[in-house]
Amino acid sequence: MKRVGIILGGKSVEHEVSIITGLQIYENIDKKKYDPLIIYIDNTGRWFIGEALSNIETYKSKRFNDLSEVIPWKSASYKSALCLYPNPDVKQGFLSKKREKVEVDVVIPATHGTNVEDGVLQGVLETCGVPYAFSDVKASALGMDKVLMKKVFKAEKLPVLPYVWFYRSQYDSEKAQCLIASESIGYPLIVKPSNLGSSIGIGKARNRAELEQTIEVAFHYDRKIIIEKCLEHPREINCSVLGYENDLKASLCEEPVGWQEYLKFEDKYMNKKGSKNEKGADKRIIPADISDSISDKIKSLAIEAFKSIDANGVARIDFLLDGEEIYVNEINTIPGSASFYLWEPSGIKFKDLIDSLIDIALQRHKDNSEKIDSYDVDLLNNMTKGIKG
Repeated sequence: MKRVGIILGGKSVEHEVSIITGLQIYENIDKKKYDPLIIYIDNTGRWFIGEALSNIETYKSKRFNDLSEVIPWKSASYKSALCLYPNPDVKQGFLSKKREKVEVDVVIPATHGTNVEDGVLQGVLETCGVPYAFSDVKASALGMDKVLMKKVFKAEKLPVLPYVWFYRSQYDSEKAQCLIASESIGYPLIVKPSNLGSSIGIGKARNRAELEQTIEVAFHYDRKIIIEKCLEHPREINCSVLGYENDLKASLCEEPVGWQEYLKFEDKYMNKKGSKNEKGADKRIIPADISDSISDKIKSLAIEAFKSIDANGVARIDFLLDGEEIYVNEINTIPGSASFYLWEPSGIKFKDLIDSLIDIALQRHKDNSEKIDSYDVDLLNNMTKGIKG
């Protein structure tokens, strides 16, 4: 039975969202097939394990005293596994059991936001040599950075809205030029931190004063921001993609109800399951109330967007629909709740979705293990001492 490490938390503003996703995966993983272990990364970046982590009350009360702090590294036995070593510099609880290393066969990083979804955590897992679910380092980085993402989408001729971007340093030294470039798109505008998710730090600007205000807010969350054309009456349509390389499938489409220019953080995560909006309607419609031709086009574009950054596992691609015009908004390489709510109506249960994530992680790791990683020409012993150039 493989031990599956489910990583949640992280040094990210989406820390609590990650806890929800991680616990959902823990509750739905097939425990007859796998031995799940929750690995918690706190807000400072420290790693912990412990039985209490499977209970959401632990996080609500912030009672982490009974946990063991660990350090992630490669398995000393050269297995393809993540080894969690007890931190020797930290005294564990007086009544704690004897601390021993724990090995994990495959990892599901149920993490959102910077430092954990953007390739940083994936780089740690690559270094440790363990198979892990969702996208790899480069795809995770592209999926988090909205500027680079848009550039890839444009290069692949995917439809995106007009945008400009700039750094904080550029805005400080060339504020007037940055504002003029932004206004050249035409109001209203949407201002976003380039590297963030869950609609945090996003604002709408209808004039110069609002533009300056929303820019300042966005810069609190990132040193690089993106400013896009804001459609007047768009619909958000989302679609998930599951698979690896060319073996891909798209889910049903969904439409979040009550969505305007963008969903706020509270709209996405603080409404209880099955809650209603002020008109008594469900918070999302699955399948979305769109024509078959629009649905088919969105599914096709979702797969192309997924392939464009070489994503794998499962991702959610968000679209803006303006009449008959479709625009790719962004891709989420680790979508909230792993987008299970889009796959269950598509005929794939959450348990089976997790199975697929693990299978893809193992397949990608196998493929990568077959690559040549070194080229031994004994260069150092063939160098002449003191030679230049």
